[in-house]
Amino acid sequence: MSFNERLDQLVYLFQNFAFARYALIVGVAIAFCSSLLGVTLVLKRLSFIGSGLSHVSFGSTTIVAAVAMGIGVENFQNNIFWVLPITILCSIWLLLSGPHSKIKGDSALAMLSVGTLAIGYLFMNIFPRSANLAADVCTVLFGSTAILTLGSKTWMVWLCVGLSVAVSVVFVLFYNKIFAITFDEDFAAATGIKAKVYNMILAVIIAVIIVLAMNLVGALLVSALVVFPALTAMRVFKSFRAVTICSVIVSVVCSTFGILLSAMYDNLPLGSVIVAVNIAVFAVFSIIGLVLRRG
Repeated sequence: MSFNERLDQLVYLFQNFAFARYALIVGVAIAFCSSLLGVTLVLKRLSFIGSGLSHVSFGSTTIVAAVAMGIGVENFQNNIFWVLPITILCSIWLLLSGPHSKIKGDSALAMLSVGTLAIGYLFMNIFPRSANLAADVCTVLFGSTAILTLGSKTWMVWLCVGLSVAVSVVFVLFYNKIFAITFDEDFAAATGIKAKVYNMILAVIIAVIIVLAMNLVGALLVSALVVFPALTAMRVFKSFRAVTICSVIVSVVCSTFGILLSAMYDNLPLGSVIVAVNIAVFAVFSIIGLVLRRG
């Protein structure tokens, strides 16, 4: 099939099928809110928290699916109301664990990441809900294999959009406080800012973002959706505000382009395509940043 034929197929898909338009809306909403806190996580050296929490979500999904709800683990969307509270609790524990805790933050993250991933896969094998276990694993770990599996449920579309809007509003309202605890948490606490409270708000936002992003790129690739746009923007811009704005734009553009490519070429996995586009844009921004510094 030629490129023009694939392009015509893409136009036909979005003109005639509502679920394709829903998929694009969900993807843009998730990409938008995912990039908001990427800068904060990178500067606080918490880039890997996305992977850790996504593995928690993966383990929670499989346990709930196998034991409590009796449905297939591939139906991650059906389990989101069970998975989200567990992920939020783990996120709060990770971000609020201080230097005097018995289990340090990086150790706790490694323990959660490996432990929940192993337990999740164990439960998938003990309580298989479909004949194709390998496909279920790939769907959860690497995201949906086609655009048709995203946004096919109206309630999930509204949920993703609603949570994305809520995350964006909270980020804007507490922007100055988040900025303060990002660069110097001790100084922020000394000036009267309740650092623990805002760290808890940050933890809740991060957990919501991770659970939403798993619908788009899967458990193993979710960190890329959060961190890559921020790192890309940092190649060119230096201020916190400029990097955040650029990060949002890069994330939305890359995710949109990835979704469209996945729709044009049905055999391309959506999560991998989005991450590949992010890598390409990161390379371009790195070259631009290098040229600007030399100039």
